[in-house]
Amino acid sequence: MKPIFFALVLTAPLLAEENPNLAGSGSDLPSGKGLAAAYAGDKDISSNKDVIFADDFEKGAIGEGWPEIANPNNEVLSFTPPGEKGLGERCLQVEAHLGKDTGGGLTRWFEPSDTVFLRFYTRFDPTCDYTHHFVGLRGNKGLTGNDKWSGFGKAGIKPEGDDRFSTRIEPWGNNAEWTPPGRWNFYSYWHEMKAGGDGKYWGNQFEVPAAPVIPRGKWICVEMMLKHNTPGQPDGEQAFWIDGVLQGHWKGINWRKTANLKANALNLESYVTDRWTKNPVNRVWFDNVVVAKSYVGPTAP
Repeated sequence: MKPIFFALVLTAPLLAEENPNLAGSGSDLPSGKGLAAAYAGDKDISSNKDVIFADDFEKGAIGEGWPEIANPNNEVLSFTPPGEKGLGERCLQVEAHLGKDTGGGLTRWFEPSDTVFLRFYTRFDPTCDYTHHFVGLRGNKGLTGNDKWSGFGKAGIKPEGDDRFSTRIEPWGNNAEWTPPGRWNFYSYWHEMKAGGDGKYWGNQFEVPAAPVIPRGKWICVEMMLKHNTPGQPDGEQAFWIDGVLQGHWKGINWRKTANLKANALNLESYVTDRWTKNPVNRVWFDNVVVAKSYVGPTAP
């Protein structure tokens, strides 16, 4: 069993059974409109001084602008119409085929800031099952050579504090208790994480107990924030919003021991395995991805 942290504002993360407060209690973070409100449909949003990277998938080939592409047999990633006003003419579809591939996605490295905001839109097919892993940020030693890969791999192993950390915003089905794809939570690795019941270090979960089950067949605006800690000090943070509403905010996280380690890689993916997924085909769509130094918020009509 993975250790679970409740959503609340604290000086240090506590286990769920240690504090029953609800999500975002006493948070000083914004909600509602953000910098995206000035850019209808996100058009020209990359011109904003706080935007680090943006992709609305309206131009270019699959993976253009993304250095790493996971598209097994060229059958997983494709462009389709988003089917909703305000999201342009096309979006990215990830179609996973159980037993044939594990899905796929895109990876982009970027020059990090002290606080990183990642906003994207996603939609789950009405028949979509549970996913195993989803979208997140990785902390790597640098942006070149082997350093840019230091935050990848090593599942089940606790980070050292100077090599890697990561956090993903993911649907979680609670061992199939909740309707697919489940409820949003964080799945995080860092050097002060707790061990699982098997003694290994699987991602620790940060949950919002009052969160509703994620709807399928509907576009959802998802945004997450990671604030770097002072190296070695428990003053880091993470938070997430759904459709512009703050759902959970955690303080007191000691992400790293060294200033060289920063969240500088984005994984946009839908990864499935037969541990949770039973449907032979699972489709998820993504659109209007923005990485920024400040709160982005939903796209303007």
